[in-house]
Amino acid sequence: MKIGIIQQHNSADKTDNIKRLGEKIEQLAKQGAELIVLQELHNGLYFCQVEDVNNFDLAEPIPGESTDFFGNLAKKHGVVIVTSLFERRAPGLYHNTAVVIERDGSIAGCYRKMHIPDDPAYYEKFYFTPGDLGFHPIQTSIGKLGVLVCWDQWYPEAARLMALEGAELLIYPTAIGYESSDTKEEQERQREAWTTIQRGHAVANGLPVVTVNRVGHEDDPSSLTNGIQFWGSSFIAGPQGEMLYRADNIKEETAIVDVDLAHSENVRRWWPFLRDRRIDAYQKILNRFND
Repeated sequence: MKIGIIQQHNSADKTDNIKRLGEKIEQLAKQGAELIVLQELHNGLYFCQVEDVNNFDLAEPIPGESTDFFGNLAKKHGVVIVTSLFERRAPGLYHNTAVVIERDGSIAGCYRKMHIPDDPAYYEKFYFTPGDLGFHPIQTSIGKLGVLVCWDQWYPEAARLMALEGAELLIYPTAIGYESSDTKEEQERQREAWTTIQRGHAVANGLPVVTVNRVGHEDDPSSLTNGIQFWGSSFIAGPQGEMLYRADNIKEETAIVDVDLAHSENVRRWWPFLRDRRIDAYQKILNRFND
């Protein structure tokens, strides 16, 4: 599968952000991409740096304006697109939702972010209700996509459940960056930990992983912090955790990576982790903590 990724900086100009995404989708499609993955909440700034009720005005219904826009692009260019939107489900009920657009422009399926962080500059619990669609791959014309979102990427349980339901690859639209007060050494440890755990999901499940992060600096509207420097570094890893592509940590990038999905079958034969799981002994994993 030829997978296209778009690592982009964002501004407060939604029209410009979407215009640039559209141009890059067209470019990647002309280069042969079959699947194009966008970053988390790609239409605008990462508004979760502050708790502001006015930001709920940024949310939109699904289907809606954005799914129509990306649906038209998918149909025009014959590609599957993974988008990431601020969903207005009902008054007072909002989700961080990934929407997979099929090649004919229709919605193949949705995933609502399950793990919601609440950290300085990442006040997502203020905005997003935890997902209620579960961990189910989305069937498309190019395969079963295990779509998760950002904070989900730290949880091996989420990746495993997607794999157990037949996902052929794991996909993580992402928005993560550096806290400016951390030392350069600490910043690098965090970025490498982020990369390492996701490569671990690839190894543990014998599946490729596609992670697309935003890049560039975004100010904190409250001025309580120095804002977030998003660290880019979008990457695609193979089913043994091998790095097939890694983007720059500063610059915007688009890329197409050819991923051999059939290789996962061989890797799972060599390393039969699913065969050797002791499903009879894992009951306590459902506990919050085992005293």
